[in-house]
Amino acid sequence: MAASFPGGPVGVFDSGLGGLSVLLPLVQLLPGRTFVYAADQAWCPYGPRPVTEIRERSIAMSAALLAQRAALVVVACNTASSAALAALRERYPGTPFVGMEPAVKPAAAQTRSGHVGVLATTTTARSERLAKLIDRYGRGVKVHVHVPEGLVELIEAGVIESDQTAALLAPVLRRWCMAGVDTVVLGCTHYPFARRTIERLLGPEVEVIDPAPAVARQAARVLGRTGEGGPGEVASGTGQITFLTTGDPVAFRTAVCRLAGEYVADSASFGKLDAAHLRST
Repeated sequence: MAASFPGGPVGVFDSGLGGLSVLLPLVQLLPGRTFVYAADQAWCPYGPRPVTEIRERSIAMSAALLAQRAALVVVACNTASSAALAALRERYPGTPFVGMEPAVKPAAAQTRSGHVGVLATTTTARSERLAKLIDRYGRGVKVHVHVPEGLVELIEAGVIESDQTAALLAPVLRRWCMAGVDTVVLGCTHYPFARRTIERLLGPEVEVIDPAPAVARQAARVLGRTGEGGPGEVASGTGQITFLTTGDPVAFRTAVCRLAGEYVADSASFGKLDAAHLRST
């Protein structure tokens, strides 16, 4: 039974590039900390896959991070959090896990019109986790949920601020605006990379909520409770980030540099996880 490793790196995983939206604020909050970011690009996207397969991949990716001696694991993927977070905590009780949650609570609290939109993945949209959040916090509020199929793939391919991205999103966002939606939740860690397009289509009157920075703050707080230093504290590590992928490491490096260039210093390293043999153990 694997446990976390005090003083080890902060582990972050996602099906692909989306988890960078959580990693980047974490790097700002924990200067000097060492990180390992693992992308399961050979299985990306997770959203359309069966829950059992997502759970298996999440366990395998967590095992890979624990093999890197991670002190904490951030499940920087809404789909994996919905499908596997409870199973991960049960399987690795000695490891702190921090997951994603659609920001229904703050959206319901701040909406003026009583209409909230949630852009989600297929698994998240169908999950009991989202249903419970809507039931608990969305009473008296109409919550519109939509799965922008293909958006994750466009972001993975680097087609972000483009006519293609706008064409995919425009129909649903226009319907939401006509319905009076004034608050939109980004329910996938990939979606913040299309935020400018989303905000342009919605207009200035609609608030867009990205939960990734709040999740980063929670991860930093959890790490602080383990006695390893909290937000704003300079760690004694190297500040190095190791990026690993089950996909093409050359294409992965190019994509990471495009989305997170200023944080990818010369000391960052890139490596390959063997997708064929990486299994939950």
